[in-house]
Amino acid sequence: MDGNEWIWLGVGLGLGAVGYRLWGPLPSRAPSPDPLALQQLRAQLQQLQLAYQMVTEMNQFKGGFLARISHEIRSPLNGLIGMHQLILTDLCDSPEEERQFLEQANLSALKLSKLLDQILDVAKLQYGSLKLQLQPVELAGLLREVYDLTQLQARDRNLRFAQPECEPGLYTLIDPRWLRQVLISLIDMAIKQMPEGHISLTAARSPDAGLVIWLADQRPDSAWSEALSLLETEPPDPEAFPSPGLNLLNSQILLEKMGGRLELIAPGATEADSRCRLQITIPLLDSQVN
Repeated sequence: MDGNEWIWLGVGLGLGAVGYRLWGPLPSRAPSPDPLALQQLRAQLQQLQLAYQMVTEMNQFKGGFLARISHEIRSPLNGLIGMHQLILTDLCDSPEEERQFLEQANLSALKLSKLLDQILDVAKLQYGSLKLQLQPVELAGLLREVYDLTQLQARDRNLRFAQPECEPGLYTLIDPRWLRQVLISLIDMAIKQMPEGHISLTAARSPDAGLVIWLADQRPDSAWSEALSLLETEPPDPEAFPSPGLNLLNSQILLEKMGGRLELIAPGATEADSRCRLQITIPLLDSQVN
């Protein structure tokens, strides 16, 4: 071999020696997978899938908010118009039936008014015309209030609702009215979507996220998604008013205005509750308030 060939041979041997010392010999075969690692990976993938699903849903609602609101309003408005048309065209068989139609029309009007109030409040908060009343609030006491306001509704649906679990003396800087409304709205949505099972509301201090509230329930996975053609069809469940999607969007907006956030957590993804689906993170005061 000439001089150049000896040089290239030396370079190749040198690179091979360096690579062997850095990375070692190549494995003869792939190592067998760890069952525990595979289980953790599946749980993480499920959590990511649910989180992606929730983000996608929220982006769809934000992107077509006006169209979404129009669709939400149409259902009670149609009920109101329909009942009045029956009365005005003298299709009632008796004064009792006419009064029944009037009661149904009044119920639709109340639903419509409630929805409009919610939309206007969220819009005013977003644009600053309605100010938050931030104040120190003990979380345990607020959770007890929410439980007292919702546990009868759960009992009427034969659902088990456990007493809230929260360490006493934990304070947050929040608007209690809006946090109470968010929690009641989310619990009400869970109750309406569950044919059976139980609900729990727990809260704890998080070392890196402030205070965390978990709303755990036994809703099916299908409850977290709505048809893409929702704007072209009637809501599948007329009792779910406003729709679950609009409830989640309003809750997310309100929490963000108060410095919190709303997340969708896969079952088994948290140590606090293996059934957790909704996780609310809110600020934690550095010191207790007397």
